[in-house]
Amino acid sequence: MRLEDRVAVVTGGSSGIGRAIALRFADEGARVVVGDVVREPREGGETTEALLGERGAHVEADVSRAEDVERLVAAAVERYGRLDVMVCNAGIAGRYSKSLLETTDEDWDAIMSVNLRGVFLCCRRAIREMVEQEPIGEARGRVIIISSQHGMIGPPGHLAYAVSKGGLVNLTHQLAVDYARRGVLVNAVAPGKILTGSPEQQNPEALAYSRARTPFPRLGRPEDVAGAALFLASDDSGYVSGVNLLVDGGWMAY
Repeated sequence: MRLEDRVAVVTGGSSGIGRAIALRFADEGARVVVGDVVREPREGGETTEALLGERGAHVEADVSRAEDVERLVAAAVERYGRLDVMVCNAGIAGRYSKSLLETTDEDWDAIMSVNLRGVFLCCRRAIREMVEQEPIGEARGRVIIISSQHGMIGPPGHLAYAVSKGGLVNLTHQLAVDYARRGVLVNAVAPGKILTGSPEQQNPEALAYSRARTPFPRLGRPEDVAGAALFLASDDSGYVSGVNLLVDGGWMAY
């Protein structure tokens, strides 16, 4: 198994992409701590914690709060002894993501506090832990940031979301440069249109546009992103750092 004896934290792991990543990591041998503000999956069914069983745990955490991030990482280290992979997946958009003239101060702050500040807090706490621990193989740790194709283009009417995700791409580059020599690999995964069951994905016209715009003959699934995250979490990516890996069915190719 590709993640045997590794310890991972996945934020936003109760539903959607984060849930798929947590379950895939556990299938590959990792022990996984899920951090989220809720336990119940948006998709319904059993919680991620229940599906992880003895290989995982859930910590209630709001990533925009430094004390919650501290508690999340501390719980993983206290329970399992180290932290090998931090997946910064938690993010919001929805009603906060609008065009410039519609965006209020509160909308902007809400998105930035989770999507950008939250990832900054998680990276800082995780890397602080990683640089002090013994390496497994050549790496002391890996950070995987879930960005978005919208961090590379300007989707109409989604100002704050696109800016926050663009910031994550540059954060990935900066951390990769700063911490490679200390044994920490930092990469991002940029999903395209992924069907996660979120309410904002229920617009038939938007779905039809995305299907027509995506070269691959289907839209993405959370498991597609989980596969990319697994590659970046495993020794298969031992010489990969600073990458923003698109998982978009070819959307950005033209």
